[in-house]
Amino acid sequence: MKTAEQYIPQAVSGLATSALSRVNSSKLSPSHLEKLAVVYVRQSSPTQVLEHRESTARQYALVDKAVAFGWSRDRVLVIDEDLGKSGRTTEGRSGFQRLIAEVTLDHVGMVLGLEMSRLARSSKDWHAFFELCAVFGTLIVDEDGVYDGNDPNDRLLLGLKGIMSEMELHIMRNRLERGRDHKAQRGELFYGVPLGYVILATGEVDFDPDAQAQDVIRLIFDKFDELGTIYGLFH
Repeated sequence: MKTAEQYIPQAVSGLATSALSRVNSSKLSPSHLEKLAVVYVRQSSPTQVLEHRESTARQYALVDKAVAFGWSRDRVLVIDEDLGKSGRTTEGRSGFQRLIAEVTLDHVGMVLGLEMSRLARSSKDWHAFFELCAVFGTLIVDEDGVYDGNDPNDRLLLGLKGIMSEMELHIMRNRLERGRDHKAQRGELFYGVPLGYVILATGEVDFDPDAQAQDVIRLIFDKFDELGTIYGLFH
């Protein structure tokens, strides 16, 4: 089993454990500390992995938060197989499935994620996960606090966080779709142009600068004007 010392990047591993102040929580008990602490790391796409490195580093740095709660570094498990995978579904997310398996085997005292959306963007998947944590007494931790799925107030907060995470994805998708539709209405939405044409830096469409390509395009249109039908043009 690989632990935090084998996973954590140089950017955050340099933090000295001695410099970390002990974090106390009334929800944390010795029985939790006897099990593993699991840090779940995820980014939604390969592009985000490359471009949002600060977010990834902050997620790995949650190892230090687990240490501050009282775990030794070798008892903190980092699961990062889902880097570059969307949280909209659990399908294809081997890391999340591994996390569920560890919780189900009663190996986990605490699960740490930067925010709830790292674990699941689907409200259904999120509720199923924190219900599972409640059954096995596993605490859930994000940047805002420590949550116990058996506490009524924490259940309310966890439920709201799951709904907000799903709605955030819905809002982002709607924003992108409306932007695309607005661009299409202006006649500026291009996924590509036919052979013989190019998209200029200004966004306008023009003939390919190759003279032979231009001659072929003009010949096609001249023939269409002469024959009057697409069928005649192609035969």
